[in-house]
Amino acid sequence: MNPDWFTFLTHRNAHIEQKRVLHFGQPAAELAQAASGSVLIDLSHLGLIRFSGEDAQNFLQGQLSCDVRSIDSTQASHGGYCTPKGRLLGSFLMWQDVSDNSYLMQLPVEQVETMARRLKMFVLRAKVSIQDNTDDFIRMGIAGKNALALLQGTLPDTAISPVPLAVTSILDGQVICHSENRFEIITTSTQAPLLWERLNKHTHRAGAAVWDWLEIREGIPAIFNATQEHFIPQMVNLDIIGGVSFKKGCYPGQEIVARTQYLGKIKRRMYLAHLDIDSSQDIAAGDSLFGTDTGDQACGMIAHAAPAPAGGVDVLAVIQTSSVEAGPIHWKTLSGPQLAILPLPYSIT
Repeated sequence: MNPDWFTFLTHRNAHIEQKRVLHFGQPAAELAQAASGSVLIDLSHLGLIRFSGEDAQNFLQGQLSCDVRSIDSTQASHGGYCTPKGRLLGSFLMWQDVSDNSYLMQLPVEQVETMARRLKMFVLRAKVSIQDNTDDFIRMGIAGKNALALLQGTLPDTAISPVPLAVTSILDGQVICHSENRFEIITTSTQAPLLWERLNKHTHRAGAAVWDWLEIREGIPAIFNATQEHFIPQMVNLDIIGGVSFKKGCYPGQEIVARTQYLGKIKRRMYLAHLDIDSSQDIAAGDSLFGTDTGDQACGMIAHAAPAPAGGVDVLAVIQTSSVEAGPIHWKTLSGPQLAILPLPYSIT
């Protein structure tokens, strides 16, 4: 986390551990506001990798699952980075920095070092620079039914696009529309305090878990260290949200990803679900799931989890479709708490 920004947030009662804002003193109230009001969230728990140089686009096009040529300073894209066997090493959001046309990849901060190191292995003679820019930009999220109006009021001379994954340029930064009621501001450490204070007049500060919950409810996958190489892109619905191009050329794992799409039924998908348990229970990415049709053999895995405003925990879980159809799915053991499957904002059929 940027040192100056860390100081700024701690002076505003932020409780921070390992570059992550846990809360601002009232975690339950902050989560409740996510469901009924407008929230302002620091996003330092997300890392940022910059790809620059004249060969950056061609290099990334040959490494990632998304169509990098469709990404520019006005349009972001979800995407994935796979092993040659088609297993995801990471998933991300990518856009171009309007200031120099370099590419910015946003993903969980715990993955930045390993992802950057692996991608550097394949640069060879290409004119590409790969850098950890996590602390070079301040990123904050604003969400709620009034999010767009609040942004427009704070940035009156800029027309913020409300189209999902649209990127709007602002003074010393950019705004990304994640969804109709959720936006992200990317800016400098100089501009960030002023924007934060203006937005905070009409919003409630909230911890990183609130952003996690919003991502989960929108069905946006995240790959963590615990789930690396467990899923192909279709298992986490990357193909549905535009994170896989089936018209571009080769990239690591492309043959397997394409064969799965065209020749075989996708046997596992990512589902949104709720667990009616105490949110203090240690539910985490990588936890196994069990169904009545598979007995003591796991039928799925937790991909992401966060406390829900009304209690319990909401999760994204990759599960065998046949197991979901067959009956109840349980956490950790066949006799463990049962998942209540919820509708995603998009169709997986």
